[in-house]
Amino acid sequence: QVQLVESGGGLVQPGGSLRLSCAASGFTFKSYAMNWYRQGPGKDRELVARITTTGDSTEYADSVKGRFTISRDNAKNAVYLQMNSLKPEDTALYFCNRDLVFIKKSGGSWGQGTQVTVSS
Repeated sequence: QVQLVESGGGLVQPGGSLRLSCAASGFTFKSYAMNWYRQGPGKDRELVARITTTGDSTEYADSVKGRFTISRDNAKNAVYLQMNSLKPEDTALYFCNRDLVFIKKSGGSWGQGTQVTVSS
């Protein structure tokens, strides 16, 4: 069974930093690109960052480019999101997962997410 456990969220002031972690199991982690998604209040879920299977390439939403860094450790079945220069607009519930096509094929499995709140 696919399990995704996000952690590391919290309350931070604007300009602050957080590092999110995601522990994955139930699938061959190194065979899949991984993503961080987020869903803010009153908004749809959006793709924040993506990393290829080996970590040789990354992609970011324009809104976080230059501030967030996604990384992975295939030996630990883990993916991370380093978030710097945080803004109130980054406030959201953050999830890690595979690409949507694989989520759908496996019946849709999401973790609990980790809450990031940026406020003074």
